[in-house]
Amino acid sequence: QVQLVESGGGSVQAGGSLRLSCAASGTILSINRMGWYRQASGKQRELVADITGGGITTYSDSVEGRFTISRDNAKKTVYLQMDSLKPEDTAVYYCNVDQIIAYDGRRYTTQFNYWGQGTQVTVSS
Repeated sequence: QVQLVESGGGSVQAGGSLRLSCAASGTILSINRMGWYRQASGKQRELVADITGGGITTYSDSVEGRFTISRDNAKKTVYLQMDSLKPEDTAVYYCNVDQIIAYDGRRYTTQFNYWGQGTQVTVSS
């Protein structure tokens, strides 16, 4: 059974840094796109950054130049390095995998749209 386990959230002062990790567990052959989303209180969930299996990255305008997404395919993990954090970055951050080929107990299948449990990031001024 595939699970995405997030870690690295916490509370920091403005200008500080955090590094989020999201590790996929299970018997996995491949992972397509991996990304990070966030949802601030009272706002809709939004894409922060994503990275394709080929390493092509995309960032929202609000974080470009401050955040860096990367992945380690051997560890089945995606990272989000967050530097120069601002109070407006405060949100719950969610890891997402759009497609994953994994063993479901009987066979390998393509499974879709997995989410991590969310990790709180709080940036104080």
